[in-house]
Amino acid sequence: MTQVTAQLVKKLRDMTGVGMMDAKKALVAVEGDIDKAIDHLRENGMAKAAKKADRVAAEGLASVYVEGNNAAIVEINSETDFVSKNEQFQTLVAEVTRQVVEANPANMEEALEIKTANGTIGSEIMEANTVIGEKISFRRFERVTKDDNAAFGAYLHMGGRIAVLVLLDGTTDEEVARDVAMHIAAINPKYVSRDQVSQEEIAHETKVLTEQALNEGKPANIVEKMIQGRLNKYLAEISLVDQSFVKNPDQTVGEFVASKGATVKSFIRFEVGEGIEKREDNFVDEVMSQVNK
Repeated sequence: MTQVTAQLVKKLRDMTGVGMMDAKKALVAVEGDIDKAIDHLRENGMAKAAKKADRVAAEGLASVYVEGNNAAIVEINSETDFVSKNEQFQTLVAEVTRQVVEANPANMEEALEIKTANGTIGSEIMEANTVIGEKISFRRFERVTKDDNAAFGAYLHMGGRIAVLVLLDGTTDEEVARDVAMHIAAINPKYVSRDQVSQEEIAHETKVLTEQALNEGKPANIVEKMIQGRLNKYLAEISLVDQSFVKNPDQTVGEFVASKGATVKSFIRFEVGEGIEKREDNFVDEVMSQVNK
């Protein structure tokens, strides 16, 4: 059985917005499994917000570079936000993104070995570590190729805090593609369409929604219709083409793109630091540790 620690309770509170006692009770009920505790809270209508653990902040920049029928999206991290405003760091990020497009590496190992004017990408990042005085890491990249009858949409939000690269088929209008990229940056869909949602995810969500409906005391004969309605709403919220378009909420993204004779083939969205646990210092604990010495 997992021990329900104060740190675990805090993590669940941060992720769901519930009170301390509710978080503790949920963890005790599921023997300390935080994923099951989130479901437990949702099933009982107590989770206020899905503050996802993969939104923990880390610093750095993401970037997009497009050259003809090839494009790349890159994230490079630093220890502090101050470094992301450093001209040398910004130049490094831009150059790495361009070099990934031109060299077409298959993986990170190959990317770090890409030849540059001063050595390799790997050696230039090591040099940046020394000169800037912080740990600089090339975290991830993706490279995309398109046909002539297609368009890339590139968008950077907050100077590179969020980067989006979208690919539309059936149009060469980059402005249309960029509008879709802006929407993705703002709304953060998980999939292009609901067809991409796995059966496992649908089954999991259906279970949660079923428990919600039953705990609300709804009659059994209407529970099934409620679940289906709520499941459709959930799928629309996470699927790009079903979402209300931010520039015109009267139409979906799918309808907007179709009106231009196009379809969404793919998108990639990098938000700097997502999924990286950032060190948190507890000042009170630090002071007490010194007092108790």
